[in-house]
Amino acid sequence: MHDQDLANHRPPLLTALWRGLSARCPNCGRGRLYRKYLKLSDHCNTCKTGFGVIRADDMPAYVTIVVVGHIIVPMAVVAEKLYSPSIAVHLALWLPSIIIMTLVMLPGIKGATVSLMWRLGLRGDERQ
Repeated sequence: MHDQDLANHRPPLLTALWRGLSARCPNCGRGRLYRKYLKLSDHCNTCKTGFGVIRADDMPAYVTIVVVGHIIVPMAVVAEKLYSPSIAVHLALWLPSIIIMTLVMLPGIKGATVSLMWRLGLRGDERQ
């Protein structure tokens, strides 16, 4: 498929989500979704699909909090039950883990959110 054809063809939902999770263009999978850490490119440099106008707002942050919380909290509870470490040890273990996991997961979750919105034809500024 040529680049011109890609602009008129939307891939299946799961394909678009996977591409967004990988920080790639949801349409062609080759272009970069971001120009900076969480700043969307205006358009794909390969197929010219525009996604710079899509506003994911707080959804990626909420999803990231839920995912990180569901990973860290059980680990902290198990550590507490098995070893009963001091509060200082808990802080030394879990705070850096939370920060690192959040910073690593947020771009992929935002990419998947933007891809979902793009695939559904949403921009994030729709009025009811």
